[in-house]
Amino acid sequence: MKAKARAITYYLPQFYPIPENDEWWEQGFTEWTNVTKAKPLFPGHHQPNLPTELGFYDLRVPETREKQAELAREHGIEGFCYWHYWFGNGKRILDKIFKEVLESGKPDFPFCIAWANETWKGIWHGLDNQILAEQTYPGVEDYTAHFYELLPAFKDPRYIKVNNKPLFVIYKAFDIPDIKVFLEVWNTLAKENGLEGFYFVGHLFDFRKYQEILDLGLDAVNVVRMNEVQRLLPKPKLGLKERLEYKLKNYSTNIPKYEYSDAIKVLLGEESRQENVIPTLFPNWDHSPRSKGKTLVLHDSTPELFRQHVKDALDLVKDKPEEERIIFIKSWNEWAEGNYLEPDRRYGRKYLEALKDEIL
Repeated sequence: MKAKARAITYYLPQFYPIPENDEWWEQGFTEWTNVTKAKPLFPGHHQPNLPTELGFYDLRVPETREKQAELAREHGIEGFCYWHYWFGNGKRILDKIFKEVLESGKPDFPFCIAWANETWKGIWHGLDNQILAEQTYPGVEDYTAHFYELLPAFKDPRYIKVNNKPLFVIYKAFDIPDIKVFLEVWNTLAKENGLEGFYFVGHLFDFRKYQEILDLGLDAVNVVRMNEVQRLLPKPKLGLKERLEYKLKNYSTNIPKYEYSDAIKVLLGEESRQENVIPTLFPNWDHSPRSKGKTLVLHDSTPELFRQHVKDALDLVKDKPEEERIIFIKSWNEWAEGNYLEPDRRYGRKYLEALKDEIL
């Protein structure tokens, strides 16, 4: 059955131990460490969110990756967009899993890459502003090395293409000081290596700047409207009775908590009707397990509300050319940010089933 749109989910590889995380946090640290430590921050706050059928998996296990792909495929998802970390001068982190997917040829499931070009800081984990891994942009030689590092992926038959060009997401395009040089170098190298060039997508939190990012030379922009929740919705306020209740139970009284039912009204916008603007779907959002209090919580997400969110996104892209009828979902497995599609103990597969019902 042909899907109504090309649903691509962001995929986080941070579910296996690496030396850097052992050093920064604790031995054996993975994303599950944050997930399982989470606690409710206010009455009715559902934490921790825990997995069911896939369990507390280790992504080094190939069978887990096969099960993930099978679940995604069954429910109308075209492919995974793997977060990729290249800090400059060849420095990579969390690259083991994608390398294994590439080299093994399994799972036989489409994929693309999103370059998470951002300096890692400890501020979101209680370490103030300490720099853990700095993102740098050394120039053309490094851009060339970066391209050739990923060329086997771009030539893989599983790689997701738009108009026969590999789709490549850049997390912070504005941060690359010579972005036009980067784009030109990669497009030139692509053509020299048998590709038709790239379909570059800029990941953008302030949708009002979408034209600016396109003017840099990118082909499309993926608008991620989470900032609009706090910008457009009324600031949450507690009544006297609620404040007293929170204090009695040692809950914080200043958590930025918004209803999911209100948030989905601003998480999609009319700009996404344009061919080169890609909307983002959110099953939910709750950054509290990872952020140690510096958080934003969307409250009371349900599969039925998500179903409406999917319908709204499909309406925005329905008139686009088939190749460009793309919807990004954030995310497949960002458990510590509360945005995931994998089955959990609260709703099982119901979010996936809602997606399948609407998109297929």
